[in-house]
Amino acid sequence: MTALELFRMHLAEDRDVFVLRRLGRAAAELAGLETQDQIRIATALSEVGREVIGSGTLVRSTLEDGELLITIEHAADAHPAASDGVALARRLVDRVTADDGRVTLVKRLPGRKPSMPAARIREQLARVAPTTAMEELRQQNRELAATLEDVLRLNAELQETNAGVLALYNELSTELEETNRGVVALYAELDEKSSQLREVAETRNRFWATVSHELRTPLNSIIGLVRLLTGPGGEPLSREQEQQIGFIGSSAETLLALVGELLDMAKAESGPLHPQLGSVNLVRLVHQLRATMQPTSDVALHTEVAPEVGEIYTDEGMLTRVLRNLVANALKYTQEGEVRLSARLDEEAGQVVITVSDTGIGISEEHLSRVFEEFFQVPNALQVKTKGTGLGLPYARRLAEALDGQLELTSAPGSGTTATLRLPRRHGPPEIGRLLIADDDQGFRELARRMLYGVASEIEEAADGIEALELMTARPPDVLVLDMLMPRLDGNALLQRMSEDENLGEVSVVVVTVAPGKAAEGHPVLSKQGMRRHDLLEAVREAVRGRGA
Repeated sequence: MTALELFRMHLAEDRDVFVLRRLGRAAAELAGLETQDQIRIATALSEVGREVIGSGTLVRSTLEDGELLITIEHAADAHPAASDGVALARRLVDRVTADDGRVTLVKRLPGRKPSMPAARIREQLARVAPTTAMEELRQQNRELAATLEDVLRLNAELQETNAGVLALYNELSTELEETNRGVVALYAELDEKSSQLREVAETRNRFWATVSHELRTPLNSIIGLVRLLTGPGGEPLSREQEQQIGFIGSSAETLLALVGELLDMAKAESGPLHPQLGSVNLVRLVHQLRATMQPTSDVALHTEVAPEVGEIYTDEGMLTRVLRNLVANALKYTQEGEVRLSARLDEEAGQVVITVSDTGIGISEEHLSRVFEEFFQVPNALQVKTKGTGLGLPYARRLAEALDGQLELTSAPGSGTTATLRLPRRHGPPEIGRLLIADDDQGFRELARRMLYGVASEIEEAADGIEALELMTARPPDVLVLDMLMPRLDGNALLQRMSEDENLGEVSVVVVTVAPGKAAEGHPVLSKQGMRRHDLLEAVREAVRGRGA
């Protein structure tokens, strides 16, 4: 864009500075700048002008690319670049450039165009008359008074704003205090409710345990007496008497089974189940189940145990109760066909897989998701004939989880049901005592726990470094499986704390991380990506051997 000249003048003596100041302000006004910017331009010109007064000094003002430019060409022997006047001008306008023989002041114009064309602006500026020092002083005083009024007005507005902010702050503080009091009261109420719920749960567990125990004794007596009456050596009974006593015995056995299930659930809910691990002959266990379950003549019970899982290491009592429950359910809802119990080894997953499948009535999809709910029984045509409490499957799943296993059901109406029990495979007694898994990823902790099932007699978990340090300080583990990237206290910091503690310094450490390059040296290191059970077990054994050496 072509520069449009507004005015030019020579700056030869002091009175010319007054004229320059007036011309600068007028040019700024006609170019569309606000009053405060007009005063800034005038003041900047006045300060710079005093530094370069001389017979050869020429001042020229132009409009160019939306900016007001005022260029002062002065004698070469003047050096205003470092002067106080130029320093002040830089604070008043948008840009100041100063080099040998020239000083340029730049002020950006507002978005709107000047109210009149450049020719008209030049005409208006040409009418600006010279002024005396006294007139200029009066004009500056008027400007100063106007500026002071603006400052006072802004100060009043600021005080009003401050008062509003303070009132809002006080209001918010009051509301926050009330909210905090409400939150504290709510927490107290929740804590009280939690205590009440715990008391109710404890009372319920005590009730079931007591009632179940008290009921078992007379029921066993009833069943025993019925067997004496109907067994060999007893007094002859009429057909009707024998039938009535048979009803009594059947009802007593049903009630005893119900009491047994209630007692088992009470035990499961009263606290964690602790399996007693030992060597289990799975072939013999399955054979005994087959001999005692007694299917009807229309249903065949088949069993098959693969040689590689003929002997496993688990809690025999818990496993027996799970399998007995699954086989009993399968026989109960199968009128004809077969029930098949099979066991095999999943080498890749390192699991013993036991399935109980039947050709029974099956379960619909809407009910399949609820079969593990306590006291839920699937509505079906056999419900009248088959007695049950809805506690068997929930209890079986709890036992499976206590064995670090999984119990799942698949079924479809008319196509039978398959129950699949997966247990981690192990080969003998635990190799170590206590093992701690420290990782903020709950999914990985569960995976590692399953992989390490049977390696340690006790496995604990920590979700971050602080929790891990607290658990180790209370009871040092034999082995620590450590993630390096944890919140609150990361792996490196935790290892440093352990090295400073005499008791924790002897703990074997296995590092498992997504960033092996950042792992601490001196410990077995595994990457989480693609980690296999065999690799983790070998790393644990290596850590234990290294610490022992």
